[in-house]
Amino acid sequence: MRVAVLTCLAAIGALCGFAPSASADTKVLVKTRTYDISGTTGAALIEAMDRKGPKRHGFMTHAIALTAYTVNWDLEVRREGGVCHLRQANGTLDLTYTLPRMASAATPALQKRWKRFFAGVRAHEHSHGRIARTMMRATEKSITGLEFADNWLCSKTHREARRRIKAVYAEYEAKQNAFDAREHRDGGHVEHLVGALRKQ
Repeated sequence: MRVAVLTCLAAIGALCGFAPSASADTKVLVKTRTYDISGTTGAALIEAMDRKGPKRHGFMTHAIALTAYTVNWDLEVRREGGVCHLRQANGTLDLTYTLPRMASAATPALQKRWKRFFAGVRAHEHSHGRIARTMMRATEKSITGLEFADNWLCSKTHREARRRIKAVYAEYEAKQNAFDAREHRDGGHVEHLVGALRKQ
């Protein structure tokens, strides 16, 4: 499960003399949050996640886990000789994983099933994170070196930078949705994880 937000901030400056090379820098900030559940059976743990999980989704009242991220691009556009250059593009991907944590004592058999279940859930959420990281690299590639003959406000250059950022974002949101559709389909990976945990 995933929630995403995109923002873009642009600044303009005028250059005298030689313009420095274009550069891009991306940062990834990662946080992990947990919510406690308890139960003496797999079914009880599933019910606890259904009550306390982070967000509504699919056949559960709440999601088992969640990957939330914000994407921010800080763009610096410089104008020289009638040409506007994207000189700096700093991107920040702020990732937050929310995962369940079993807080009650459990039999060895339930602990073993929980570990397999949790590993599968964490792998699913980290796959969302990998898709988001790939999106940042694709965005950086898309906008690096952008330049246009433009007006004093560099309006065309700003619009094109935002258009490219939004286009890459939309492409990768579609990939996120396709991944979730595969994982959450009937008989899919998530259903198998839940079934294996529920098994007595």
